[in-house]
Amino acid sequence: MKMDKTDGTPPHNGGNPVEEFIGISDYCAREDNQLSFSTGDRLLIHNKSSPDWWWAELCGLFGYVPSNHLQPYLEGEDVDDAWQDEEYFGSYGTLKLHLEMLSDRPRTEKYREVIFSNRDALKGRVVLDVGCGTGVISLFCATLSEPAAVYAVEASAMADHTRQLVKQNDCENLVTVFKGRVEELTLPQKVDVLVSEWMGNCLLFEFMVESVLLARDHWLKEGGVMWPSSAILTLVPCQAEEDYSCKIAFWEEPYGLDFSCLKPFAQKEFFSRPKFGHELETDDCLSVPCDILKLDLHSLQIADLERLKGEFCFKAEKSGTLHGFTAWFSVQFHSLVKGGTSLELNTGPHYPLTHWKQTLLMLDRPVSIQQGDSIRGTILLQRNPVWRRHMTLFLQWTHTSLQDPSACTSGQKSFPMWR
Repeated sequence: MKMDKTDGTPPHNGGNPVEEFIGISDYCAREDNQLSFSTGDRLLIHNKSSPDWWWAELCGLFGYVPSNHLQPYLEGEDVDDAWQDEEYFGSYGTLKLHLEMLSDRPRTEKYREVIFSNRDALKGRVVLDVGCGTGVISLFCATLSEPAAVYAVEASAMADHTRQLVKQNDCENLVTVFKGRVEELTLPQKVDVLVSEWMGNCLLFEFMVESVLLARDHWLKEGGVMWPSSAILTLVPCQAEEDYSCKIAFWEEPYGLDFSCLKPFAQKEFFSRPKFGHELETDDCLSVPCDILKLDLHSLQIADLERLKGEFCFKAEKSGTLHGFTAWFSVQFHSLVKGGTSLELNTGPHYPLTHWKQTLLMLDRPVSIQQGDSIRGTILLQRNPVWRRHMTLFLQWTHTSLQDPSACTSGQKSFPMWR
């Protein structure tokens, strides 16, 4: 974006104090009066010239920077607890989340199906269950097969109850519960199978997967199996008329009064972040879904989690209104037997509803779409450099009309999850 300011002095900031922000994504300057910076750089913001572009200083250099690549630098907050362990593990120390997960039958029964279908191959094997919660997966292993041992690791206070559940289900001779972070774990031996239910909204949110990868690198035998073995993030352009109508269009003329000046405020409040727990109707899909990220849990590295980028290209199968994009994930479980059948847990709209449901990413303005139009672009999952369980989704898209290929509209938007 071309800016008017060309010299190296800060524009007048109206007496507002200089604010410190941190880069959450790399940015390469496209104009002479813009400023390049990297993830983790701390920038001084002298003037918030517009909602999208701010006048910033970095190492004595000045220039415009995109505001959606920055977040406030939280000086004074305890960034030593960048993983927010007290809050995170505290939430898993009560029954609320465990009730939600155990009540999710597609999720829980898929893990049971995986173990049951591999029951013969699990005999005599050693299993590690990372983030075991109530221990349901460990108990499936112990009761459905004859493993040599099951190591159940849980860092929250739930571990004390898990020990009771293991005893109550007569599995003490097979299941050993370790209370603590897997990063500090010491096991009697390496394991043949590492199983975990680590997935979050948009697949990676909360980044429990890092703990799983650390456990893999330390405790999984060479040639051992990961469950899940792979993961896929899927995206589809969609309509969301009900969400748009009740949250944005509502303000146009309620009770015959003009409240339209509140629409930008409503847009920022309701749709600047992803909408978790969205239930996408299949009729609202404007195209065939596209798999935008594919992760192999046997080879994925922790460093890869910092920045994951995918591309998409959709062809509209019907005319409608593009309100945004909906994302979901699937995970695959490879058989322990060579040539055996893999199983899949899919959280998409064409499958039984899980507690994750889907995630809606709403555009700032609806776009009219005709059958045959193309929608292409990129999505970037950028991990927060400070708060390690958080990330930001960056979407860039271009809509091209089939009837008039020269008529293109494009846009970009960032969705913090949550900081």
